[in-house]
Amino acid sequence: MSQLFKENCINLDESSQLCTADEVKLFLGDLDNWSIVFDGMEKLERVFRFNTFAEALKFTNQIANEAEQQGHHPKLTTEWGKVTVSWWTHFLGGLHKNDFIMAARTDSLY
Repeated sequence: MSQLFKENCINLDESSQLCTADEVKLFLGDLDNWSIVFDGMEKLERVFRFNTFAEALKFTNQIANEAEQQGHHPKLTTEWGKVTVSWWTHFLGGLHKNDFIMAARTDSLY
C-alpha cells in the first residue's frame, strides 16, 4: 500500500501548482488500480466493487467523511455493486499531490 495515505492534504492558494508529468508518473506508480482519465482535465479514477448496494453506499459514506476531514472532495458515483471515485483539484483544473493522497486514503478505506 502506498505511504501517501499517511499524508494530509495541504491548503491551496493562487501560488499552488499542478503536478508535473514526472510527479504524476511517480505518484501514480505508488497506487494500484487507479488510472488517469481526461475529460478536459486530468483526473484520477478507480472503480471499487461490492456485493451489494448497501456495501457500496457504506463505502461512499466513508469516503465522504474522509473528504470532509481533509477538506478535499471527489466525484462519487454509487451504483449497485460498485463505486466510481474521481479525484482532481477543481481549483487548479487538474492533478495536485492532494489528489494522490486522497486516492491512497480511499484505498486504505477499501
